[in-house]
Amino acid sequence: MSTALMWFRRDLRLSDHPALQAAAEVAGDVLPLFVRDPALTSSGGARTARLEASLGALRGGTDDALVIRTGDPSLIVPQVAAEVGAERVFISAETTPYGRRRDCAVHRALAADGRELVAVGSPYAVTPGRVRNGDDGPYRVFTAFRKAWSRHGWPQPAGDARPSWRTGLASEPLDPIDGVDAGERAALRRWREFLDTDLASYDEGRDRPDLHATSRMSAALKYGEIHPRTLLADLADLRGEHREATDRYVTELAWREFYADVLFHDPGSAWRDWRPELRSIRYDHDDALVEAWRTGRTGYPFVDAGMRQLLAEGWMHNRLRMVTASFLVKDLHVWWPVGARYFLQHLLDGDLASNNHGWQWVAGTGTDAAPYFRVFNPVLQGQRFDPDGEYVRRWVPELRHLKGADAHEPWRHDDGYRDGYPQRVVDHAEERREALQRLDELKARRP
Repeated sequence: MSTALMWFRRDLRLSDHPALQAAAEVAGDVLPLFVRDPALTSSGGARTARLEASLGALRGGTDDALVIRTGDPSLIVPQVAAEVGAERVFISAETTPYGRRRDCAVHRALAADGRELVAVGSPYAVTPGRVRNGDDGPYRVFTAFRKAWSRHGWPQPAGDARPSWRTGLASEPLDPIDGVDAGERAALRRWREFLDTDLASYDEGRDRPDLHATSRMSAALKYGEIHPRTLLADLADLRGEHREATDRYVTELAWREFYADVLFHDPGSAWRDWRPELRSIRYDHDDALVEAWRTGRTGYPFVDAGMRQLLAEGWMHNRLRMVTASFLVKDLHVWWPVGARYFLQHLLDGDLASNNHGWQWVAGTGTDAAPYFRVFNPVLQGQRFDPDGEYVRRWVPELRHLKGADAHEPWRHDDGYRDGYPQRVVDHAEERREALQRLDELKARRP
């Protein structure tokens, strides 16, 4: 019987996996392969540990058949295919700039040896590029995309694929770290817990970092431990009971798909301003200020709490992602790619499309209709979304002696700095005016 090769990438699961199903249908057995690509796996320790844990779970699910190799996929994949005599290599289609270039190189290498690269499905409910406007072009505004995306629709989950696994090939070892919860089973368990306990209050609680009100599914989606179709199907079943909450969660998934679509149509927007009219705005780069931002020592408690959580957990609440990004760009006047790169180094769920276009949304250089003049006030944001100061005290121990909302303004209290919390590195009101002045300067330079 023939062997098919299943090359796993951002799809580290066995259920709701169209590419794996297709491989199982055409071959007597399937060899599962993961390639540690040096171009993608050189991130920080927390991200590497998270990936290793997910791979460990996948290896267990394949009865230890998963083969892991390190190197250039255009060399490794054809080599492994030749080892097992696989005529077809199955993948979930990739739509990121690097992923598309890599897959083209692998396709050419396989074709030169008489083998085929077969793409089935993608990491998205609707593969980027398929939702088009009336002129057969891409959508540039989220609201219009969201409506068209919903009308387009998506298939139901594909069910489980349990092929006969090809075993016996040499594989590199894994480097598991205790305490890292990852993999398909863990993702499904977290999702069920969220549906049972937190979905009902999601619409109201999702902006509160002091509460545990979000699903924390972003890392599982990044690694493909669960497919968004699975989430959408479950939410559709619960819509009658929790309409506002399910609609809000679907909208958040739509944002993920929108940014993937934007990147697909404009690969250069990963690292340059999407709006050309804002590409010459004036920025600064003070190393000391950037380091204060990175380490959570800006003197603004809500900002610092978010940055410290990022360093400690490799995760940050979405509200804090917006606030900390705004502080870097609008208060410190630093170009957004500096922050985007830092987030991608540390976020366990760091996804190029969502991360970088989210940064552009905050910076005002991206797809949002309300551009550069949006500036988040780090104090008011904290008072509104962490009203009792619990989130700040959790991550900024120097302020635990301040009660309630006092933790957001230590400068108003005689003992606010008694435990070594830093003074504010800038005055927010002044820097807001400066940011808007720079926008006015740009407008004045236009012909």
